[in-house]
Amino acid sequence: MAAQRTAAEIRASIEANREDLGQAIERLQGGVKELTDWRKQLVEHQRNILIGAAVGGFVLGGGIGGFFGLFRRGQS
Repeated sequence: MAAQRTAAEIRASIEANREDLGQAIERLQGGVKELTDWRKQLVEHQRNILIGAAVGGFVLGGGIGGFFGLFRRGQS
């Protein structure tokens, strides 16, 4: 059986839980704000983004050039 607690103990427990919950919410808000800060993400991953854009441009340009090159060869 659970021990009987006084009203003061219950109030103290509720207040401690409120404080813990408030701190947890603040940490969560800070984490969400940091993860959704796209400008910071761009600065931190600038090198990878530039490499990805260059590779994507090369592949896309080569794909388009190769595609139209097939038609030119067929017309000759």
